[in-house]
Amino acid sequence: MIFCGMKKKFFASALLAFASASAMADSSYPNKTITLVVPFAAGGTTDIVARIVADKLGKELGQTVIVENRGGAGGSIGAGLVAKAAPDGYTLGVSTLSTHAVISACNPKVSYNPVKDFKAITNMAGSPNVLTVNPKFPAQDFKQFLAHTKKNPGKLSFATSGQCSIQQMVGEQFKVETDTDILHVPYKGAGPALNDLLGGSVDMMFDNLPSSMPHIKSDRLRALAIAWPNRLESLPNVPTFKELGLEAVNEPVWYGLVAPAATPDAIIQKLNAATVKVLKMPEVQERLRASGAEPVGNTPAQHAAEIKREMERMQALVKKQNIQFDGS
Repeated sequence: MIFCGMKKKFFASALLAFASASAMADSSYPNKTITLVVPFAAGGTTDIVARIVADKLGKELGQTVIVENRGGAGGSIGAGLVAKAAPDGYTLGVSTLSTHAVISACNPKVSYNPVKDFKAITNMAGSPNVLTVNPKFPAQDFKQFLAHTKKNPGKLSFATSGQCSIQQMVGEQFKVETDTDILHVPYKGAGPALNDLLGGSVDMMFDNLPSSMPHIKSDRLRALAIAWPNRLESLPNVPTFKELGLEAVNEPVWYGLVAPAATPDAIIQKLNAATVKVLKMPEVQERLRASGAEPVGNTPAQHAAEIKREMERMQALVKKQNIQFDGS
């Protein structure tokens, strides 16, 4: 009995010592460079948002935050690296609709679970999707566009950056909500897809606004609808999908901040507070908006709920539309 009592006291003391050490480690965080993994190539919206935030976040935390681009496989390579990283707060990742909803829904063999393998920190920013057509398309507004599309089932096409891309998912959701039949034409990236849309080889595209905006402003593309809570000041004559009765299509993309699942809550809270503070800075908001993104800065629980909701929505859409992943 005495031995058992001593054993219990030993384990209790060990547990207390471990907890104290963990608390001290959390309170001293960060004391070295933090790596922010961007799961896409440099230059895209995800990369732009990450670099805008990382620059100020490092200054707020008192340590350098370096951005490391690890693209490939729709973002799943970079996301997988973050999921398997040491849960000490020194390796963070950018969560996106692609990495944390679309890819896992399309590819059951993806190396991570978007919900179980990460801890959400915050949603840094959101960005609208936009439906565009070539100016030669015989429709001046959405009503005319929908009528023409319904009259030509299977004859019109929409371009995307690839199979199981966000653009495809928006297009598939559009098909479901409008009962239309349009052909998906996947490309190896948004650039080639936009080039063919500008050249008239394809009829339409459901794109993230930042990459299409220059062509809309130069009248090389016609914007017909956007996925955003309200009309944009920069495109006041373009209605939202919600206005058009297509609320399920009215889902913008987002760029969040996540850490490996076992990261201590104290570190998550410290990162959340610092990131939210950064997102409230006027110069950061100005730079984000100039890139076509809107600052958010919500709680870890709110971003975790966003990830879970979008993952389930994409899983349902993939099943309904029988979307197959071929590994390309």
